[in-house]
Amino acid sequence: MKKRIFPLIAALTVCQLQAQAQQNAPKLVVYITVDQLRGEYVEYFSHTFGEHGFKRLMNEGTVYHNLQFEFPSADQASAFATLFTGTNPCNHGITGNMYYDFDRLKEVSSLFDSEYLGNFTHDHYSPRNLLAATVADELKIASRGRSEVYAIAPDAESAILSSGHVANGVFWIDNLNGKWATTTYYKNVPWYVERYNNSPESLPVRTDAMTWRPSLPLEHYKALPYVQESVAFNHTFSSKTVDCYPKVKTSPFGNKEVNRLVALFFEYAGFGMRPDPDYMAITFYAGNYFGNRAKEYTYEIQDTYYQLDKDIEELLNLIDRKVGLKNTLVVFTGTGYFKSEEEPAEGMPGGEFHPKRCIALLNMYLMAIYGQKTWINGFYNNQIYLNHKVIEEAGLDLVEFQNKAADFVSEFSGVARVTTDITLRKGIWNEEMSGFHYGTYHTRRGDLIISLKPGWAVNNELPGEKVKLMRNNAVQTPLIFMGYGVKPQHIYREIKATEVAPTVTHLLRVRPPNACERTPLYEISVSK
Repeated sequence: MKKRIFPLIAALTVCQLQAQAQQNAPKLVVYITVDQLRGEYVEYFSHTFGEHGFKRLMNEGTVYHNLQFEFPSADQASAFATLFTGTNPCNHGITGNMYYDFDRLKEVSSLFDSEYLGNFTHDHYSPRNLLAATVADELKIASRGRSEVYAIAPDAESAILSSGHVANGVFWIDNLNGKWATTTYYKNVPWYVERYNNSPESLPVRTDAMTWRPSLPLEHYKALPYVQESVAFNHTFSSKTVDCYPKVKTSPFGNKEVNRLVALFFEYAGFGMRPDPDYMAITFYAGNYFGNRAKEYTYEIQDTYYQLDKDIEELLNLIDRKVGLKNTLVVFTGTGYFKSEEEPAEGMPGGEFHPKRCIALLNMYLMAIYGQKTWINGFYNNQIYLNHKVIEEAGLDLVEFQNKAADFVSEFSGVARVTTDITLRKGIWNEEMSGFHYGTYHTRRGDLIISLKPGWAVNNELPGEKVKLMRNNAVQTPLIFMGYGVKPQHIYREIKATEVAPTVTHLLRVRPPNACERTPLYEISVSK
C-alpha cells in the first residue's frame, strides 16, 4: 500500500509545484500602445467616456502619469523601438521612420530590407536594423520558442518594432490595398488571417460604404473651446484614391479594424492555453486625422478619443472573456509625441531656416580655408553630412574640420546650438546636449547636428511647397499596468520610457532586453 501512496504523493507534489511555477508569470501579456496618445486629452474628454475603457484602466491599474522620452523629436519608429527594447536610439539604432541614404540619394525606411518580400504588400521590411532585443525576443528565448508572439498595428513600424526579431507573426494595414500585410521575414501567416483578407468582411470590401460622422451631438464635444467649425464633419472614403487607407488608418475605423483582427487571434490562436506565457502587442492611433494635420483643435480628435474608449472597453472585455484579466498582464501607454503642422503666426518670435543657403555658404567658407572642393554631401533631418571621402583624400583632421564647420553654422539665424558627431562619440557632451546623444546613432547621424530655436521652420525651397512649422512636441503620456494581481495606485513622479521594458520582463520573470540599462519600476508588485 505504501509503495503505491508515496509515488502518488510525489506526483501530486510535482504537479502542485509546476502549477505554482506557472502562476508566477501571467498566461498572457497584452501590450497596448496608442500612437500619439495625449494624457491631457484623456482628462479633457473623460466626460464622454464610459466606465469600462479608459476609466477602467485608470481605476484598476497602477497608473504612472508622466512618462518621458530622453531625446527630442521622437516619432513612431524611434518611440516604439525605445519602449520595447528599454534603450534609446543611440543603442537600438532606430532614430526615426526614415533616414537618408546618400549613396542611393533617397530617403529609405528604417525597416527596409531588400532580402525579404512583402506578403499582401509590395514593401520589403524586416526588423534587422533594430540592433537590440525586445521584450518579446527575451520571452521567446526564455521559453525556447514555446511562447506565441504576435503584433497587430495600423503601420509596419509599430507592428515590427513592438514585437521584434523572433515573433511568430506581425501584421499591419497596407497603405495601397488595405489588407493585413506582413513580411516574409516572419514565416507564420495563420489561416484565419488569409481567410479574412480574402473575405467579404475585409477592409477593402467595406471601405466605400464607410462614413465618419460624429458619434455624439456636437454639444458633447466642447472640451476644446477653440474649435472653429460650426457644422459636423462628414468624411467618406474611396478605395480608388491613393490616400484612402492612410485616411482610414487615422480615423476611428483604423482602430476598429485592429480590434477585428485581434478578435480572430483570441478566437483561434489559443492564447493562455500554453505552459509558457503568450504575448500580443496591439497598437491603436489617437493622432490627427490625415486631412487635419494643420488643425490643432477639431471635433474629429474628440470623436477619435470617444470611439477609442469604446474600442479599449471591447478589447478588455475580450481579454477577460477569453483568458481572464486576472491571468493577463495588460500594459498600456503612448508614444510621447503628437505631430501637427501650423503656419507661422505674425508677431511671434521665429523665422525660416534655409538649408540650401546654409550648405552653400558653409561650402564657400570651407573652400576658402581648405581649397576648391565639394566638402558637403547634404542636409537631412537637421543634420549636415560632410564629404568624408574628400576630407580623407585631402589629409585633413576630421575633428578640426567638424569643429570649424560647427562654429560657422552656429552663427546662422535661428540656430540654437550645434554639436558634432565626434563630440558625441567621445562622450564630451553636457546635459544640454544629451538629447543629441540619446536620439542619434553613430553610423547614421550627420557630422553636425543642429537644434533650431522655438518658432523656426525649415524652408527646403521646394517648388509649390508652403512653409509650415512642424510641431513634434513631447506630450504628457501615461503608463498603466493592469491585471494579473497589479494593485490600483496613481504615481505622479517622472519616469523614463526606457524603464517600461525591464518592468514587463520583470513581471514575466525573464531577463531584460540585452541593451537595457534600466531597472524595473519599484512601485510595481503583484499579489501572486
